[in-house]
Amino acid sequence: MKKLILLFVSLCIFIHGQAEINESNRTLKEISLSGSGFELGMQHGQQLKTEIANIVAAWKENTSRALGKDADIVLKDFFEYADFTDAIKKWTPDLYEEVTGIAEGSGQKFNDIFVLNLLDEFWVYINNLSNHHCSGLGVPARNGNPAYISQNMDLENYTDGFQVLMRLERTKDRPEQLILTHPGLIALNGLNEKGIGVCVNTLMQLKASSAGLPVAFVIRRIINSTDKKDLLNFIQSVNHASGQNYIIGIKDEVFDFEASATKVVRYKPKNKNGTVYHTNHPLVNDDVKPWFKKFDPTLAEASKPRNSNSQLRLQAVEKRMTSEVEINDELIKETLRSRDSDQHPVCRTNNRNGYGFTFASTIMTLSDKPYLQILAGPPDESEYKRVDFSKK
Repeated sequence: MKKLILLFVSLCIFIHGQAEINESNRTLKEISLSGSGFELGMQHGQQLKTEIANIVAAWKENTSRALGKDADIVLKDFFEYADFTDAIKKWTPDLYEEVTGIAEGSGQKFNDIFVLNLLDEFWVYINNLSNHHCSGLGVPARNGNPAYISQNMDLENYTDGFQVLMRLERTKDRPEQLILTHPGLIALNGLNEKGIGVCVNTLMQLKASSAGLPVAFVIRRIINSTDKKDLLNFIQSVNHASGQNYIIGIKDEVFDFEASATKVVRYKPKNKNGTVYHTNHPLVNDDVKPWFKKFDPTLAEASKPRNSNSQLRLQAVEKRMTSEVEINDELIKETLRSRDSDQHPVCRTNNRNGYGFTFASTIMTLSDKPYLQILAGPPDESEYKRVDFSKK
């Protein structure tokens, strides 16, 4: 009897612990910012001052624990390697001012804020392949249905509870924008009121540049765009800092580009319904780092990893996105909530195990009146919230 009681108590503790993880009182904090450049950053820093202080501390604790070295020393070493300032000031000068404003408004050191905005670039620096598990997809307009782009944004465990939806109010030079992010960071993905949006997937295997334009700044440049030709020229001509896949929605169309430091290649699977989809390994860009040569997409199929995390998720997304049925937001939700593989699912619970989780999920509908559906955490734990742009 005593053993049964102990087993019951242990089970209750386990279930309670899981409930705390899965139902962790997540809220999607929403903020609105106006103005441009430094003004946006100052408002961001002031409105999220406490949250920024907390995520800076969490980043440092996580970094120290993961690397076995004091985070401030790691940060110093990183910025001896990082040389992104010139590219940022060349391509997106207002965004450099915005980061400066976030630091001043929050009362944090500039480099402590800057590194939050160099998420992929820091992963490149520490050569971390394990935490990158985003799954994205794009669906062009077809048979009277609108276009969609969508993503499960997967991040490290310490970011849970820091989910933010940031609205940038329109100006005469900028469309209104809805941006998924966390405190102190200018963007993770986003959509503008003209029906232009972007979702991203880390491609750590591709070559990087310590002097290119970082991912967060590329994202903001994309969703600040209203001209298709200008946007497509930018994504294919800018010097990219990190290997990254960009699924870009431009009204009725979707485009997918795998970008490395020296090469940008469009991924265009020959699907009857025109869909694109991506996880975290290159499918067409062979500009691969020597130590990740096994991920070169030009290798014979038999030579490539078959059951990696990224490949299993790609299979789960692909089989749904290439189906004969019309793709709508319900099928997209089913895809983003899928758990075909117990160990490597598209939808990832935060098990506090150091391997990351689904931080948030977004579905961008590129209809005549574009809108965003979004939730904090894994999409099988709560319902999506629809967010519309304001009336002009």
